[in-house]
This record gives sequence, C-alpha cells and structure tokens, in this order.
Amino acid sequence: MDEALLARLRALDTPTICNALEIVAPERRGYGYTVEPLVCTRPGLPPMVGVARTATIRAAHPQDLRGSLARALSDSYYAYIDAGPKPSIIVIQDLDGPQRGYGSFWGEVNSNIHKGLGCLGVITDGSVRDIPDIADGFQMLADRIGPSHAYVHVVDFGRAVSVAGMRVSDGDLIHADQHGAVVIPAAAAEKIPDAAALIQKRERVIISAAKQAGFNIERLRQAQGDAAEIH
Repeated sequence: MDEALLARLRALDTPTICNALEIVAPERRGYGYTVEPLVCTRPGLPPMVGVARTATIRAAHPQDLRGSLARALSDSYYAYIDAGPKPSIIVIQDLDGPQRGYGSFWGEVNSNIHKGLGCLGVITDGSVRDIPDIADGFQMLADRIGPSHAYVHVVDFGRAVSVAGMRVSDGDLIHADQHGAVVIPAAAAEKIPDAAALIQKRERVIISAAKQAGFNIERLRQAQGDAAEIH
C-alpha cells in the first residue's frame, strides 16, 4: 500500500470519504458502506484505513470439527490473517442469524493476536467483549457488547461477507471510524483526497456565512451560490 495515500485517507473521517465517493464514483452513492448501527468501542481513536481480511463465525452451537481438524482450521485462519498486504482490517460476519452476537470472537487475547499480525481493528455484526483490556489502539465496531465467547469458532475465511449491510471481499480497501465503515474502490482511492478538499472548501463558505451575525435566507442563498462556483 502507498503509505502517503493511506495517510491522506486517514486524515479524513468516514462521512467525508462517503461524500467524496459521491463525486469520484457516483454509482456508489447508495451502497458499499455500513447501513445498520454498530457500536464503536473507542470513538476517540482516529480513522483506520486498511486492506480487508474476511471471515465468518458461529457461536451458538459447538463446531462440527474436533481435535486436530479444529486446530488446523484455526491455524489456517491465523496464517491467512498474517498473509498479504498490511495494515489490515478484519471484517467478520456472524452466521448465527437472530442469535448473532451469542458469543464473542473478540476480546483481550484475539485483539492482541490480530494487532501483532498487522491488524488495525475489526468490523463485525457479532459481539465483542473485554473492552478495558483490548489491545492498545485496536478499534472495534460491532453489533453489540457481550460477556461470553460461548462456542465461537471460525467457519470460513477469505470469502465475500456482508456486515451491517456492507458487502466486503478479501483485499478491499476499508475506511472506518466511529460513524461506521465504507469500501473504497481501488480506482477511486487516489482521487478521494482532492475531492474531499473541494467539498470542504465549499462547505466552509456556507458554514462561515451561517456563523455571521445577521445570517438569513438571503445570505444562505448567496453563500450557496458562492460555494457552487468553487471548482
């Protein structure tokens, strides 16, 4: 990954990324981002930008594999997390349906393992726990916070998943913060910082006018016209 581009993207919040995508990839206006509420366990952390690693889990019932087969699947999952471009963001879909969040895959141990393997955080429609003991700087966006891991286990990994209405494939570029997450199309990534700067210039004109004494509808119309002239 181009570290300079990642730094420019990290300087923007996720709503601004979504706004910029409306300019550089207008077909993405209505999809490609989370549309269901997620709990952000550390809203004070800066945005994270990384390459998606995907997996599915279940927790409501014991897994079918036992012994060496279960250990082999677990080892393969962690090897997958360690492979490929970094930094990464883990996107995990909980397959327990109405019981999703029954058990948490995420706590003190897994957050530290994943951080050590180059991960910035997790986005999941399952649950998370051990909130005070999560690895330093590790972000978690989840459907809920819960107390137990129950029978949680990885079912599969490296395939497309859907979390909170956002479909993600392995290798997608993800931007996420306390607001939610969005997939950045590879072809649009380099165009986003300039598009965001243009939007912000236009918005500043309107916001500045709104803060002035005597602001009224006429001044709003004037500000909107001035903003539209910025290209």
